[in-house]
Amino acid sequence: MIKQVQLAILLLIITSTVVTAKEPALPFGMRAYPAMPAPNFQLETIDGEAVDLQAMQGKWVFVHFWASWCGPCRKEMPAIEKLSQLISENKLSIVMVNVAEDEDTIFSFLGEVTPALDSYMDKDGQAIEAWKPRGLPATYLVDPNGNIRYQALGGREWHQPEYLNFIKRVIE
Repeated sequence: MIKQVQLAILLLIITSTVVTAKEPALPFGMRAYPAMPAPNFQLETIDGEAVDLQAMQGKWVFVHFWASWCGPCRKEMPAIEKLSQLISENKLSIVMVNVAEDEDTIFSFLGEVTPALDSYMDKDGQAIEAWKPRGLPATYLVDPNGNIRYQALGGREWHQPEYLNFIKRVIE
């Protein structure tokens, strides 16, 4: 009987270790999100390029809400641009969403800070209202099934190993 209990405890430890190993350790400022469907949005860039978040199911999506007046957003943008260069677009789509600013402001800001990134315009604030982040910048990782899995509030150095390796482990 004692050997059976010891064996059961050992199996429980091994099983919990394997389950824990599947979930990567969270870097500073990231939190696991209770899996829930990501609110859909249909937005356009300044050039009229459209995005429908629901249509992106099938791969991971990095959804980032920002504004040009937000200091941490300004500081974080070059790191997101570097992230976009370090991870294949086939594995992770980066969707930048500007919160309720006009086209001239967005165009000027992106041209100065991150010329390689496009941003979608949430002109009427409906996307930000549906997502309800507690501040800016706000970043979400949406899984291939369309569920929000992780969230980061505030600026992050997304191209640094701590965040880059986390994202790579998640999307593999």
